[in-house]
Amino acid sequence: MEMYYSSIILNVFSSIIHDEKTSVNSKLIERKYDILGLGIVAVDDLFMVEKYPEADSKNRATGVTRQGGGLTGTALVAGSRLGARCAYGGILGKDELSNWTVEELEREGIDCSLTIRSSDVKPYHAIIIVDTTNHTRAIIFSDEGVQPRPIDTIDEDFVSQAKVILLDQLGIDVMLKTAQIAKNLGIPTVADIEREDHPKTRELLSLVDHLILSTNFAFRITGKSDPVEQVKAIHKDTNRECSGVTVGVKGCWYITKDNPDLVLHQPAFKVNTVDTTGCGDVFHGAYSAGLAWGWSVDNCMEFASATAGIKATKPGGRSGIPDKATAERFLKSDPEIYP
Repeated sequence: MEMYYSSIILNVFSSIIHDEKTSVNSKLIERKYDILGLGIVAVDDLFMVEKYPEADSKNRATGVTRQGGGLTGTALVAGSRLGARCAYGGILGKDELSNWTVEELEREGIDCSLTIRSSDVKPYHAIIIVDTTNHTRAIIFSDEGVQPRPIDTIDEDFVSQAKVILLDQLGIDVMLKTAQIAKNLGIPTVADIEREDHPKTRELLSLVDHLILSTNFAFRITGKSDPVEQVKAIHKDTNRECSGVTVGVKGCWYITKDNPDLVLHQPAFKVNTVDTTGCGDVFHGAYSAGLAWGWSVDNCMEFASATAGIKATKPGGRSGIPDKATAERFLKSDPEIYP
């Protein structure tokens, strides 16, 4: 654990010395943001119930709350709470849900000046039923009006503003162009993809530098049920910095570019689980923050696992996301891990 904190101190000191400037295409530029995301944002209306409802039944909710959600939205909130400079560069509308989303992101310290506004666009809207007894949830969502950022607005000037680019599956062609530009500029990409039906999905996966997938999606694209075999298949024949597969309380199996023949394991930390909604998104946000700060893949994995675990102690995708000091105290306490 001492090595972990020594690494943090060294990376912070290094970033100060270099004034956070990076050489890109032989020009010194200063990155305005640590993390830039342009994918899915959502409005989540959560209904807490003691038991998941049966068909044709009427049930009283023990609690109702509205939170922001979405793969990219929640990952950016996690990054921002942890202290990373985050920006949302997608497209939203001018309706009540879009206005609420922008206000919520800005309240979390996320810069929305890059967000395009168009009257015919909406965010995802989800109804999430949370079973507080069994700690499970069901998500019912609408994607009416959801659109990706226009592809003709994706260029080097846009992409080069951040140290890390966060991708998901909202507009595969848009994500492909963003990933390719980022690769040309030497800017790392982190992605969480849940859609395999697009013909260019595998092309996008091949461009991502840090690809961390859920075991369910990994099964769909590899046909393998063992996470060790899944991550081997995902990493095979790539030059990717990191390939990972998350399996809930069983942790995350991953392979790094430096040791392509070695499958590593990051255990999940034991917590008082209330709701796992958004844990994967928080994991990606925390991982991206660590990457922007110059941490190693191993440190990013440990930090992301801790942050996602803490999030699970409160309902909803965002209410439990900790700040950096809380996550570091948690790790310093030598928490228990799941076997």
